[in-house]
Amino acid sequence: MNEFAGKVAVVTGAASGIGEGLARHCAGQGMKVVLADVNAERVEALASELGAIWRRTDVSKAEELEALADFAFDQFGQVDLLFNNAGVLISGTTWDVPLKDWRWILDINLMGVLHGVQAFVPRMLAQGTAGHIVNTSSLAGLLAAPLMGPYTVGKQAVLALTETLHYELQQSPIGVSALCPGPIATAIAASGEGRDAQAEQSEGQKQLMQFLNDGISQGMSPAACAELVFDAIRKDQFWIFTHEDFKPEYRRRIDELIANRNPSYEQYTVDE
Repeated sequence: MNEFAGKVAVVTGAASGIGEGLARHCAGQGMKVVLADVNAERVEALASELGAIWRRTDVSKAEELEALADFAFDQFGQVDLLFNNAGVLISGTTWDVPLKDWRWILDINLMGVLHGVQAFVPRMLAQGTAGHIVNTSSLAGLLAAPLMGPYTVGKQAVLALTETLHYELQQSPIGVSALCPGPIATAIAASGEGRDAQAEQSEGQKQLMQFLNDGISQGMSPAACAELVFDAIRKDQFWIFTHEDFKPEYRRRIDELIANRNPSYEQYTVDE
């Protein structure tokens, strides 16, 4: 896709962070924008500012993505860009994070993307027009780390889902991209507040969350991230990386795999 004015974009997780940056960029391109987020107050305020429409949407529920698709197509008759972006983060050792917190993060980060794909792709294919889907993964989609089990598992699964979708849609007019951001200035590190997994943090968790907060606070702006995303859409580019300086780490992982070496990680150890 090269022309965006007058086209229709749907953005989940639109009330803040990367989603808000994408929504603002879509509006700036003259697009008709459908905003979705579980935080109705914030998404309504953003929609009012941008002249967009909105619907409160819990992406963990398939029926709410179907309702969002109904809403978008009823309003505009088409959807050209779909951003499956909603995401949350919690930390903790794999064995200590309660199953309900595992399910919470996977239902949003992974199943939310799948729900979006299943609700929108058949309708976008039926249009027969050029379109594009961007699924938000993470650098954690390519690199594992201690204390990040639920987030990493979900984001690596999103990457696998997105690559599969890319192959399945290659003969269609719909392009597919995987957004694998590094540190972006968002509030995602606070998204798990109130969950059991965050109630009593180990020293290792505290160090990790401080590291994440420090990195995120100095991270790329959501607006700059959105610029990179739209540049990739124009080029029909699958991989969208915001931080080239992580690529040596991706290469190290591949080299370890090819050489059949045990994975290595030095940043954190699990000390209780």
